[in-house]
Amino acid sequence: MAGVGTLLKQAQKMQRGIEALQAELAKKEIDVTSGGGAVKIKINGAGKFLSLAIDPDFLKEDAKVVSDTVLTAVQDAAKQSKDYNDAEMQKVTSAFKLPGGF
Repeated sequence: MAGVGTLLKQAQKMQRGIEALQAELAKKEIDVTSGGGAVKIKINGAGKFLSLAIDPDFLKEDAKVVSDTVLTAVQDAAKQSKDYNDAEMQKVTSAFKLPGGF
């Protein structure tokens, strides 16, 4: 069984890796479009929405269509960001195995 010192070093290394990844996630920009490009959203890998653009001509459509399209774009952007975040976090944390079922 690994000593407490070794485990502590591994945990510190993993923490540094997570902190570095969080900085990278904040820089990663994901572009999402919906409604044939009528709605454009930019979100970062940390899940922060950066911008929302709606084509002015699209706003002339039925309010329900506009609302549904914007909602779909927001949901898709959030999912893409979460999926990217989860995949990148898995890469960092999978390298560290704690013994004893931790």
